[in-house]
Formats: sequence, structure tokens, C-alpha cells
Amino acid sequence: MYTCLHTSQSATVAVRHLDYHVHRWGAPAAGAQPPLVLLHGWMDVGASWQFVVDAFSDAFLARRAIVAPDWRGFGRTPRPAGTDCYHFVDYLADLDQLLDQVAGGQPVDLVGHSMGGNVAMMYAGARPERIRRLVNLEGFGMPASTPQSVPGRLAQWMDGINQCERGALDLKDYDSADAVAQRLIKTNPRLAPDKARWLARQWAREGEDGRWRILGDAAHKIPSALPYRVDEAQALYAAITAPVLAVHASDDSLGRWYQGKYTLEQYLQRLTAVRDVRTAVVQDAGHMLHHDQPRAVAALIERFVQGEPPGA
Repeated sequence: MYTCLHTSQSATVAVRHLDYHVHRWGAPAAGAQPPLVLLHGWMDVGASWQFVVDAFSDAFLARRAIVAPDWRGFGRTPRPAGTDCYHFVDYLADLDQLLDQVAGGQPVDLVGHSMGGNVAMMYAGARPERIRRLVNLEGFGMPASTPQSVPGRLAQWMDGINQCERGALDLKDYDSADAVAQRLIKTNPRLAPDKARWLARQWAREGEDGRWRILGDAAHKIPSALPYRVDEAQALYAAITAPVLAVHASDDSLGRWYQGKYTLEQYLQRLTAVRDVRTAVVQDAGHMLHHDQPRAVAALIERFVQGEPPGA
């Protein structure tokens, strides 16, 4: 079993009528640096950042508070009452109130992975004054939607709600935490067994019947009703005033997912809308690069938020 070097403290904060669960690390002294806020991806949890936090230097940890929330309907943050689907803009509003709680009016250093990276980019465009520096780990956005796709997209969304209500989208349960760990390794063969066993106990919970269930609401599987408009995304990118570090893994996640419908080259072209952006690649890593190479990811974050070049 993986042994944490820096154990997180659990807390809940009031965010939009929800008890938002957050992990906290660090006990900064006077004169601390801005808080570092870590945003997890789809079907993940805030505890997923543990390996990166453990790879930060002691000096870095001593100077700042680190906070990683569980998004609504993930981990230990409940689903809102009456929810039958999720809308992306809610994550932005959740983050806005979360920052009120953990940072007050102080700008933060923001890191997001995958879905969390997309939230971070859009939020930084809508609230540029609240972000000091931003690190986006594989938050690529989506392929461009066309007007012709809207009828089918709306039909998929309604079908998804109906399927979810019938239980057709329910997540698989497991007979043990070790079985959950094996599921994590199947999805990501680079994940070390000791980390998988530790993460399984953060990613799932044992029920009274002895079955282990993933801490994610099945309604997250329902496709969005809204088209993805690249021009709107780039307008938000252009409004970001913070320096941005966009990091992708050496494995081509976009190529595997979209089979040419959306490519890494197109994503990098979209990033040119950001006024102050640099990029970095983490070698020998896939989409879960913060699990595959936590030391490399931690070093990139640490150097960047301290104003050093990513390759220094």
C-alpha cells in the first residue's frame, strides 16, 4: 500500500447549498504564498492529487496552503438534490464560491487536470483577476460542434436522462477494494500497484452489503445538451490575464479518443488565443500523467508558479 508523505486534512465548505468536500495540505507560516488549488477530472476525486503533493519540495509546501475539492457528485461531495444531469457551467460557479471560502479576495495559483483543466481555463477567462498563475494538464476542450449536430445532441441528452432514471447508466460495483485497484490498473497500466490500492480506497467506498461502489454519480455519464463552440472557448482563452502553462503527456490522448476528429495540433492552435502561454510535455505518461509521473508534474507546477521557466 502506498504511504502518504503528507497526509491531507478533510474539511467541508459551504458552496451553493452543498457541503463541498475538500482535501487540505500544508500549514503555511506568515508571509505565505498564494493558495494552490488543484482541480480533478471527470470520474476522479480530489485525493487523486496526493502523489503530486508528496512530490513537492518541503520548501514549497511550507509556504502555501494546498486545496483539492471533490466536484459536485464526485468523491465525498454529494449530488445536489433532484439532480438528473450535470451542466458544465455549474463547475465554474462552484469554483467561484469555493475560492471565496479558501482564498477570500486573494488571487490563487490554479491547476486543473482534464475536465478540471477545462474548468480552470474557462474560469480564468471569466474571472481573470482571481487567478495568478494557471497550469492546465490535458484539459483539451472538445471537438468543434456544428449546428447540424444539435438535434442529435439534444436527443442523446434526453435519452441519457431516461437511461439514468432506469438505472441503465449505473456504475459497476466491485467485491473488494483490490478489485477496484485492478480496474484502475486496467484503465491505466502505468499505475503502480501500491498507488492503485491506495487510490481505490479514495475512489470507491464499501457499502453495508460489502460491495465497493465508485464515488461518482452515474448522471455524470449523460452527454451535454450544449454544443461545444470553439469561438466562445477561444474568447475565454483570450480574456485570461494570468500566465498559463499547458501540459500534455507523451501519449496522444486526443488521437486515441477522437481518431482524427480533433487533434493535438488543433488544440495547440487554439492555445494561441492565450496571451501568455507556454507548453510542456511529460514523457512516458498517458492522460493520467499526475499518476504516471507525479515527480515530473510536481516539478513543472512548482517551477511555474514560482516564476521559473518550466525546463529550469
